Formats: sequence, C-alpha cells, structure tokens
Amino acid sequence: MNGERKVLRLSGPDSEHFLQGLVTNDVTLLKDGLVYTALLTPQGKYRSDFLLVPAGGDILIDVAADQADDLMRALTLYKLRSKVEIAETDIEVTRGTGTPPEGAFADPRDPSLGWRGYDGQPGNAADWEALRVAACVPESGIELTPDTFILEAGFERLHGVDFHKGCFVGQEVTARMKHKTSLRKGLVTVGVEGSAAPGTQIMAGEKLAGTLYTQAGGKGIAHLRFDRASDEMRADGAVVRYAP
Repeated sequence: MNGERKVLRLSGPDSEHFLQGLVTNDVTLLKDGLVYTALLTPQGKYRSDFLLVPAGGDILIDVAADQADDLMRALTLYKLRSKVEIAETDIEVTRGTGTPPEGAFADPRDPSLGWRGYDGQPGNAADWEALRVAACVPESGIELTPDTFILEAGFERLHGVDFHKGCFVGQEVTARMKHKTSLRKGLVTVGVEGSAAPGTQIMAGEKLAGTLYTQAGGKGIAHLRFDRASDEMRADGAVVRYAP
C-alpha cells in the first residue's frame, strides 16, 4: 500500500454500527485484531481501502495519506445523526516482519506483510514492495483505481470482504459478481523478465491480454483477461509469464 499513511480516529457510541453499514468487511472482527476493508461507490466500484484498528472504545483508520481527506468527507456525509466523531491524528504507522511486538497487530491481508504498530513500536526494514508484489496485494492509486471491482482485485483472498455481515455500500453489485461461476479477469502475480512502466498494456500475440502494474524481484502485479493470458506475453520490452 501507499508508503505515506494517515490515521483517523472514530469515537462515539455508534462507531462500530456506523461503519458496519458502510464498509465491505465485518467490523465486529476488530475484537481479533486489524480488519482490512474498503469503501465502495453505490455502483460497487472502489473508492478507498484501509485497515481498521481497535483502540480501546475507539476505532482507528489506517489509510493512504492521499485518500484521507476524501475518506473523511465520505464518512462525514454518511454520518447523518449517528453519534460518531471523526478526527485526524498524528499517529505514525510502523511496520515490521517476524513476531509482532507488544501492542502491534499482524497484517490481516497476508502473513508475509508482517505487522503494523500504532504506539511507537520501532519497525524494521524490509523490501515491502517485493513482498506486496509476491503476495499480489494491490495498492491504492496503482492497481486500485476508481474503475476497480474489489473481487477482481483479490479482496476475498485478502480477507477484505464479508458476504454474511449484512448490507454495505455497493454490496448488490459485489454480491452479483461473487455468485458468477468464475471471474473472467483480475489481478494476479506474474513473472517479469525486463521491465515496463506501470500501466503498460500486456499483449498475447496480437490480442490485448491485460495491464502490467508494480514490478519487483522479477515479479509483477498484472490485471489479466484469463481467456487471453498465456505463458509468454509482452509488455513493451518486458516478457510477462503467467502460470495459473
């Protein structure tokens, strides 16, 4: 996810109930740790993704810094008469690998992403980009855009959506996609020999097969049409390999 993060704080007796009717995941899971989730448009498309953090009686929102203002506006709009206060904080997010230190939380999206801390725990260095690519974890503004449908972005695999919690914004479209026999396109990790600018089209022969995004460690995240993907494709000067 975006390296620059901002942390918002939700406080008030209606905080959990308020979020439960908006976001894609089950907010009651905060009792077990971090909750990865998203806010969608009513048309079921991506608006923002973030991690919810239990903080005593409050809920923190760990979100990409460049999405924070829009998210605050959206939550304020939806708040209506709910007894909820939304505020920015100066909390810094730290990250590390290995066993989470006291007060830190395991990243719920994939074990390889380590832990996240919000109480000043010292982090440790890692090649977060390579880990993210290997685990096919999309990032806002790169793989996640306003045209994204979250099931194509792997949110079910990343524990970012719950279909048993009840309604959320954009649920109807998301549920229809869930009940299709299979997705025809989506984000996957591919092998990459060479390099290409994020957003470069992937060609399988003469046919457009998808788009190549972030690359690191000889791998990349690509959005592919599965019926056109093959073991050897091209994205400008890069060779792209996909083996489902």
